[in-house]
Amino acid sequence: MSHASIAERPPAASLRGVAVDRSGRTILTVPTWDVRRGQRWVVLGANGCGKTTLLRLLSLYEHPSRGSIEVLGETLGRTDVRMLRRRIGFVSSAFASLLREDLAAEDVVVCALNAALEPWWHRYSDAERERARAILAAVGLGGRSHERLATLSSGERARVHLARALMCDPELLLLDEPTSGLDLVGRETLLADLDALDPGLTTVLVTHHLEEIPASFDHALLLDHGRVVAAGPIGSTLHSRPCHALSGSMSW
Repeated sequence: MSHASIAERPPAASLRGVAVDRSGRTILTVPTWDVRRGQRWVVLGANGCGKTTLLRLLSLYEHPSRGSIEVLGETLGRTDVRMLRRRIGFVSSAFASLLREDLAAEDVVVCALNAALEPWWHRYSDAERERARAILAAVGLGGRSHERLATLSSGERARVHLARALMCDPELLLLDEPTSGLDLVGRETLLADLDALDPGLTTVLVTHHLEEIPASFDHALLLDHGRVVAAGPIGSTLHSRPCHALSGSMSW
């Protein structure tokens, strides 16, 4: 797709006047934020600043207390989120914990076609299973498709979850601290996988480690105590005064 045609499409995500309240307290405020098609955003901030809440809004698993959210041209609250989620790839440790460890890697990946946690409830064609194996191979797990999650290292499991997120050929990929719990080798391998993704795939990565920003990411949003303090091209944003103010609470 040409750059002109991408620019003409609505943003992959658009937030206006968004706020999330819990227990009488506002924990996240996003006055305005657009994620354009093809952009790769990193969301940075200390633990507890609202990063995961922001990603849950984008993945349609949470609604804002105030404001409006559009994802892939659809308005949250006016669309069938079950169908819209099939156009979104989502990687999070919270979701990973819902999967049984005796599932084979191929089954974990292929059942993403039905947003299912188990492969038993649906039939999958040989072509669909072949695609699952091809995606596993693309993230460095060729020949490991029949191995069970329990036998894989934490880094290999993380790559299985990335493969699952890619199974539906998503228009928007959301990654909530995907390297959490990985050793140095596992982290570097997964970051290399992210850099190797289709450059046209709109991606939002949440982290609080500055050294975990893949080289291919081009925009950054900084959160501090639930507030957006800076957003824009990654070079200028990471060299801004708010970023230096936050750096003491983030990992280098």
